[in-house]
Amino acid sequence: MRSLTQPDRADLDLTSVLHALSDPVRLELVRLMASADEVSCGPEHLDIPRSTLSNHWRILREAGLTWTRSEGKARYMTLRRDDLETRFPGVLAAILACAPSPPHE
Repeated sequence: MRSLTQPDRADLDLTSVLHALSDPVRLELVRLMASADEVSCGPEHLDIPRSTLSNHWRILREAGLTWTRSEGKARYMTLRRDDLETRFPGVLAAILACAPSPPHE
């Protein structure tokens, strides 16, 4: 299995982080991770094609917002809250606090 690109804490870039958070689907994925320790690659409540969801996860991972752990064919994502807080104090909390909540069915 090929290794996944996951930047070191020192390489996190604010522009990349903000770009990753600018999409509503990715913001919802980050919100899910913020409320759980770990999220599977296919959250059940999101009705999004698998390939599109994979692309969203890749953007979050490459921006440094997530750590990805593989277990067999499954992947599990964790929010890099400590790394983000160290590099950009208060940014993630402010974005999550101000972002509109998704409509619930």
